[in-house]
Amino acid sequence: MAATKTLPHLPISHNSSVPRHGVLTLYGYGIRVNVERGHLLLEDGVGADRRTFRLPRVGHGLKRLIIIGADGFVSLAALRWLADQETAFAMLERYGKVLCVTGPVCPSDARLRRAQALAHQSGKALEIARELINQKLAGQEKVVRHKLLVTDSADTISHYRTELASADTMERIRLIESLAAGCYWSTWHNLSINFPKKDQSRVPDHWRVFGARVSPLTGSPRVAVNPANAVLNYLYCVLESESRLAAASLGLDVGLGVLHVDAPARDSLACDLMEPVRPQIDAFVLDWITRETLRREWFHEQPDGNCRLMSSLALRLAETAPTWGRAVAPFAEWLAQTLWTSIRKPTHRNRNLPTRLTQRRRTEGRGKEFFLHLEPAPQLSKICAGCGATTQRGRHCLKCGREISRDKLIELAKVGRAVAQSPESRKKVSDTQRRHEAAKRAWKSSPKATWPDEQAYVRGIQPRLTEITISRLSSALGISESYAADIRAGRRQPHPRHWPVLAQLLK
Repeated sequence: MAATKTLPHLPISHNSSVPRHGVLTLYGYGIRVNVERGHLLLEDGVGADRRTFRLPRVGHGLKRLIIIGADGFVSLAALRWLADQETAFAMLERYGKVLCVTGPVCPSDARLRRAQALAHQSGKALEIARELINQKLAGQEKVVRHKLLVTDSADTISHYRTELASADTMERIRLIESLAAGCYWSTWHNLSINFPKKDQSRVPDHWRVFGARVSPLTGSPRVAVNPANAVLNYLYCVLESESRLAAASLGLDVGLGVLHVDAPARDSLACDLMEPVRPQIDAFVLDWITRETLRREWFHEQPDGNCRLMSSLALRLAETAPTWGRAVAPFAEWLAQTLWTSIRKPTHRNRNLPTRLTQRRRTEGRGKEFFLHLEPAPQLSKICAGCGATTQRGRHCLKCGREISRDKLIELAKVGRAVAQSPESRKKVSDTQRRHEAAKRAWKSSPKATWPDEQAYVRGIQPRLTEITISRLSSALGISESYAADIRAGRRQPHPRHWPVLAQLLK
């Protein structure tokens, strides 16, 4: 299949370095991952737009290698290279499915796996499910209360959360979670999604709002039909891969869940660990779609209505993987420790499991208080609301900003002219003119001072007027601030009756 040249792709680069966050995402056709003379060679791209990377074993900075696509190869030597460097490898679909995940795996303890398999009999499954959903509802309540500002729905979710303490069956916990989810997603329904002005004619109407979380194509959140839900599905996919890695690194079986029932094609434990972190992803997406503009070229609508992410956006979203990995780590360690405590006779030396993900025990062993450091997810590009170009700051690029400012000035000028022609404004102007004319007549009939004269004003007074503020000039002379600004800048010369007042102000 030939690559089309009408779709946007990333710029070509050679011998590129790994980004600071340590996540490298490969996309396109003919993806190659192999090893040559101890270096990891990577190649991706579409058509003639290719990227190449050559990473040494020391100082490469690679933490996660993510592949979006299914055309290419990964050699066994490359997988061994990644394992030796403790680098995670993931293969994802852009519509929100994890195809393959592998990463650093520590030797597992059979007793922990046995405790995980017997969690429902020991009662630990109910305790774990209750706590995971409690943390999830707490996060959802925070999003609704502080970001969406819907107090009634936040109170309802809080009420469901209090009912978790008395939930004594897994079915009851699932019911409470589903009722809270219905209330939670109903607050998202009317959120507007912004696209650049130039893309408005090419955007389907149902893309302009968040809509329902459930897709009409599947009756579930899978296979989204609008951009906002497609972004959520993809980020949940990234989170699922991080949850799998966290569970595997602690020696847990990712397929044996406690809250999610067993399914042939699902890692239920990874889905369990995702639950308390989902609100953090929701908050990230909510901040993005309400403050920034989305490009039409980031999304593609398939013939059945499925909205898919283009590679340019999928790569940027994949860079948030370390953030979600750090967020899920403490929950994975807590879950493993809770299962470990169900063992009847653990040895004294192995009473507590090692905290490989957060290094919590090492920190506390040094007498320090442990704080989970969560770096914010990388910020996505700012898009101009007018032309869709990338901008560094603000809602518009320089070109669109100038045009918008010009149009606003024209509109304000029209409003100003209309106000100036109103009877009230004309009456004020007439009163001001009569007052000034009366002051001029009074000045002409009064005795004149010999100083200051015009030469004294031009040479001694006017150059020093910058020492006086415009508002002070306006109030002292009884004139408008615009006229005072002209006098201060030397564009206008005031009436001679004002010269003594100005000289007195400068003393």
